[in-house]
Amino acid sequence: MPYQSVFRPGLFKEQTIIVTGGGSGIGRCTAHELAALGANVVIVGRTPEKLADVRSEIEQDGGEVMSRICDIRDEAMVIATVDAVLTRYGRIDGLVNNAGGQYRTPMKTISTKGFEAVVRSNLTGGFIFMREVYNRWMEANGGAIVNIIADIWHGWPEFAHSAAARGGMLTLTETAACEWSASGVRVNTVAPGGIVSSGFDTYTPEMQKKLHDFTAGVPLQRFGTEAEISAAILFLLSPAAAYITGSCIRVDGGTPNARNTWKLQPHARSVPFEGFHRSKQPDALKKV
Repeated sequence: MPYQSVFRPGLFKEQTIIVTGGGSGIGRCTAHELAALGANVVIVGRTPEKLADVRSEIEQDGGEVMSRICDIRDEAMVIATVDAVLTRYGRIDGLVNNAGGQYRTPMKTISTKGFEAVVRSNLTGGFIFMREVYNRWMEANGGAIVNIIADIWHGWPEFAHSAAARGGMLTLTETAACEWSASGVRVNTVAPGGIVSSGFDTYTPEMQKKLHDFTAGVPLQRFGTEAEISAAILFLLSPAAAYITGSCIRVDGGTPNARNTWKLQPHARSVPFEGFHRSKQPDALKKV
């Protein structure tokens, strides 16, 4: 069964779109959907084995894909990656800045080195990719950029480093949307909430035990799916979003809207969108 996208076949035919962090999770799903809709997809990541697996999956499904080992924090590697993409495809129509990561710890215990490392992964690296893609192609030819942030609204206790970086990416996006508008470049963000992905398996045992408790505080009473994030990303890359720039789409089940003055009622009325034909349930959810 192919990817069950809500978008029309061939929507991204002949377009070249880079997806950072394309070896797993949301990046993997987004790369699959883009390829299924005709894009030349470039998946970028630091782990060769993960990239090889996703490349093999997409090729088995009949898609066009290029993989590139690249640490987004390394300026020279980013420049070399952009050059390689232009050499192969001759164009870069879209960039999905999805790569990043963080670890859970109280703010008082974060070292300066640890803080800077997370900021470099979630903000600086994305900035480098944005700048290089813009300067080397999009300034003259236009394009669309989607930056992935997070549910950072009202702060993010125990993830202060990532909250700061993601907040910076939000305002960086808003700035680029203005500065680069005359070049025909749109820049937006998607902010996922609790999304079922392979990332759950990287959590500590303590965090994994708390996974099911999380949904009780979500108005829609469930986790989101990778396909629901991918759909938001593809919408912002598509012609239907031609008048949208500097904006953020929250995909979080309404989590930031929950208030102590309102008791959420348990329900099963929210049906998830399961378009990704190769979705895998994390082991962490099987254990709890």
